[in-house]
Amino acid sequence: MELILWRHAEADDAFPDISRALTNKGEQQAKKMAAWLKQQLPADTKVIASPATRTQQTAEALGWDFTTLESLAPGASPHALLEAANWPKGSGTVLIIGHQPSLGMAAALAITGRIHYWSVKKGNVWWLSSRVRAHEEQSVLRAVISPDFI
Repeated sequence: MELILWRHAEADDAFPDISRALTNKGEQQAKKMAAWLKQQLPADTKVIASPATRTQQTAEALGWDFTTLESLAPGASPHALLEAANWPKGSGTVLIIGHQPSLGMAAALAITGRIHYWSVKKGNVWWLSSRVRAHEEQSVLRAVISPDFI
């Protein structure tokens, strides 16, 4: 299974939090990352996003159909993110567009089996894989990429 965690791009500091929109810089970050992802992702990738405006806008930059899950809203538990992806038992590729600290904690949980406060910067993608080797389930961090490096 492939799990891609994409933090929403830069957003305005406004209230309510759920309605914060991308800044001009955030729109450019989302477009850059979306262009890179389109070259990397299989066509049958399942895309899931938080209901927050900034994650919806980030998802829309990809131009693919996506599902919105209330369980991925700001403050979501790392367990909710991994459950939404059916990690690690699922199959195929799942892209989740969400928030900090949930994404960082989910990445840590997926890789180490423990919750840690790892920082996923705005607009960044963390790409993880699960596999079985010698009858042992393993998690692999395949890539961490920032829109600044694309």
